[in-house]
Parts: sequence; structure tokens; C-alpha cells
Amino acid sequence: MTNSDCYTCGKEEEFDDLPPRECVVHDQHWRVAHAFNTAVPGWLVLLPRRHVAAVHDLTDAEASALGMWQVRLSQALRSITGCTKTYVVQFAEAEGFAHVHFHIVPRMADLRPEHRGPGVFELLRRPEEEWVTPDRADQVARLLRARLQ
Repeated sequence: MTNSDCYTCGKEEEFDDLPPRECVVHDQHWRVAHAFNTAVPGWLVLLPRRHVAAVHDLTDAEASALGMWQVRLSQALRSITGCTKTYVVQFAEAEGFAHVHFHIVPRMADLRPEHRGPGVFELLRRPEEEWVTPDRADQVARLLRARLQ
């Protein structure tokens, strides 16, 4: 089930043609994408493959797989980026992005104090010249995919 006004559902409809950054890995319930417009290489987004607007609407199978993905992605990010920890965050409130999604963000040891915790979202508001390029996001996606398979 998809929602025509939903960015995530639109990507799911293009599934077979997605670049690595839009489909790092997937299973029958979840797809992992590299975030766009971020200044953080490895900022991932974990997305249910059907339209879900609230966590309480996840099926038991989706919920069961969710925890496994959060841990596996965190382990892979630590291995690839050397991050100290990962942040796992879910809001799904932005216009066009009400589809449930979990941000899984590598928190590097040298992250500035003002960007720690919820301040990390400032790194989604950086000038375009600071964004991870599509080529770099694809490169990170391929490294993560190799680590996760």
C-alpha cells in the first residue's frame, strides 16, 4: 500500500531503479536509504516498505525486524565510519514525510557539542556545498551493503 503524496512511497514505486544510496539494503518489510541534504556521511534512514504513518501501526513482523535492523545498521556504521555511537530518532512530522522512518545517525567522537543529541538535525540544514554528494552517498551505501551481506 502506498500513498501518492508520500515521498517514501514514491521511491518504493521506483524500487527496481533506485541508486545504491536509495536502497542500501532491504528485506520484505524495510528499506534503508542514505539521507539526502545531510552533511554527515552514513546518515541512514530506515523505512517501512508499505505506507505506515505511526509506529503503533507496524505489524508484529515489521516490529520484530525493526530492532534487528537498528542494531545491525548501528554495528555496520561503527565498522565503516568509526563512530562512537549511533543516534536512532523517529518523528515523521515533516510535510511529505509523514511515513514512519527512523534516522540512524553515526555520532563521531569529534562532533561539536551543539550538534550532539537533537542538535544533530542542524546537520540537515547546512549549505548545499557541505552536503554529502550523491556519489559519496552511493560509495558509503556500497560499503554498508558489503558489510551487511
